[in-house]
Amino acid sequence: MTTETASLSPAARPSKAEDQTVRARRSLGARLAARTSGGLVQLFLIAVALFWLLPTIGLLISSARTTADYSASGWWKVFTAPSQLTFENYDALLSNDTVMKSLLTTVLITVPSTLLVVLIGSLAGYAFAWMEFRGRDWLFLTVVGLLVVPVQVALIPLARLFGDLGIFHTITGVVLFHTAFGLPFAIFLLRNFFAEIPRELLEAARLDGASEFRLFFRVVMPLAGAAIAALGIFQFLWVWNDLLIALIFADPSNAPITVTLQQEVRQYGANFDVIAPGGFISMVIPLIVFFAFQRQFVSGVMAGAVK
Repeated sequence: MTTETASLSPAARPSKAEDQTVRARRSLGARLAARTSGGLVQLFLIAVALFWLLPTIGLLISSARTTADYSASGWWKVFTAPSQLTFENYDALLSNDTVMKSLLTTVLITVPSTLLVVLIGSLAGYAFAWMEFRGRDWLFLTVVGLLVVPVQVALIPLARLFGDLGIFHTITGVVLFHTAFGLPFAIFLLRNFFAEIPRELLEAARLDGASEFRLFFRVVMPLAGAAIAALGIFQFLWVWNDLLIALIFADPSNAPITVTLQQEVRQYGANFDVIAPGGFISMVIPLIVFFAFQRQFVSGVMAGAVK
């Protein structure tokens, strides 16, 4: 043999005890990862994922059944009696002025709240990352500290402030509340992402005569697409699914979809032909937004997680 291993004498070859010692030096995580990469584990994970999807599947099927069928049997009975499926509930929902108005209100609250957080958070994150001003580090630590402030602390003070300003029970008040509480996380995430941009790239743009605003919008923002997508998804999901802030600051006659569905449950209890399709629509819209920006979301979170 011509290989190096074959040319070694039996004394020079690693012994069985040495092989076991090398294997023992492998970390517990590495050994677990090697054992959990098989097909059986993947099948188990798929089964767990399907199990967690059961409530969503059940809601979808229940929303396509009549109230009488829902009261008579479980949603799984549709697999033996597919004739139970109907779109009458969705037709009634789309013709319900209250529900459709609440969906429009939810869009009018969610979209501005998301855009304002992205814009203001991007400007502040860039300033904390690349602009020198007095007290920058202390101010950034204050912003990071605001991440742990619970929303409930500001409910009463902001309710009184919005009442004095005349924006209580208005869409503007709800948007401002969500924007204010979304900014600390936005600034933290985007500042860490902007700090990873090479300084040479920014200096080259400044040497070409670019102002700070031109540098921000023409150079920095195109590079931050992944982080901005991740932030936008976080903010969109939080605002769209919010119930507490909407209950307090929104006008009951012009409430978002979460409040409308809660009122349907409280007032009627058995009004399932409205609750089920409305709940599924309110859930599927943020899911569509998430899956549309899934790749940018993952890369953006990983890029902004650490400096």
